[in-house]
Amino acid sequence: MALTFPTLDSLLSHGFDTVIDVRSPAEFAEDHVPGAINLPVLDNEERAEVGTIYVQQSPFLARKLGAAKVFHNAANHIAGPLAHHDGGWRPLVYCWRGGQRSGSFTWMLNQIGWRADSVDGGYRTYRRLVHDALYGPALPHRIVLIDGYTGTAKTDLLHLLTERGHQVLDLEGLANHRGSLLGGMPGGQPLQKGFESRIAGVLDPFDPEKPVIVEAESNKVGELLVPPALWAAMKAAPRIEVTAPIAARTAYLTRAYDDILSDAGRLTEKLRPLVQHRGRDVVEGWLTLLAEGDKPALTRALMEQHYDLAYAKSRKSYAPTILATIESETLDPDGLNRTADEIEKVLARY
Repeated sequence: MALTFPTLDSLLSHGFDTVIDVRSPAEFAEDHVPGAINLPVLDNEERAEVGTIYVQQSPFLARKLGAAKVFHNAANHIAGPLAHHDGGWRPLVYCWRGGQRSGSFTWMLNQIGWRADSVDGGYRTYRRLVHDALYGPALPHRIVLIDGYTGTAKTDLLHLLTERGHQVLDLEGLANHRGSLLGGMPGGQPLQKGFESRIAGVLDPFDPEKPVIVEAESNKVGELLVPPALWAAMKAAPRIEVTAPIAARTAYLTRAYDDILSDAGRLTEKLRPLVQHRGRDVVEGWLTLLAEGDKPALTRALMEQHYDLAYAKSRKSYAPTILATIESETLDPDGLNRTADEIEKVLARY
């Protein structure tokens, strides 16, 4: 009998050795339970073929063909990626809605002697629990934002605080995006559901009595939306402001964004649309610096003529509670460690 998981925490702390998602690779790529492996019992084409027969010919023929393909693929998984497991292995299996795909695979694993179970309701149960957590009532967590102008190394500070044992939610890392116009990263962004799964997976084990540190963002990270419950908590959260001299910020961003600063064609495509916001003369000035290869000058100009103006404008729309303002004279490793020390002192008081 399939297992029922009433809460997201109960599902994520399942206690099984392996979680197996037997849905198609396309379904898995859109979203899946954190840590799950994909062993599809029907691949993308097979799933489409069975579905078409179900609709256009008959459910019986579809089930017969589907069963043949499911058991054939399952046998390959058992002889291949699962062959090394001993008799004590305990897998948890799910499909789209806890139906025939996961039921058939779980049955086969049990016949071998493995202690397999499946998820009642399958992926749809998991997705509902994630949605309830991130779209429902207020989060139980105590959010504290690290705020500051572009180039104050907020992401690096999050990494330092993670290493020091603090509860940190790195939205840019989870979204695979640096959170700005020029913030695209290799590999692209996950889909929205996958982004939300990553957020829920990080937040779920956190202690609600301790602060959760998040970088101040807009409600979008690249093309992905911050889920409503988290966004509401971020808007209401107190902030620790980090400041740094423009020269230090310029040096830091020139290093951090060297990939796009070195790609003149891609950067030109990103900058030209800003004519409507900053004017043709300003944008042409940026493109001249780009053509000259003066990365520091271009970086500084972008901060002074675009990013800082946008930040100042956004600050006028709300009145946040500022717990402290910390001045970072340098953004090298020593300077960042000193800033992290000061942030820890603020958190201890909070």
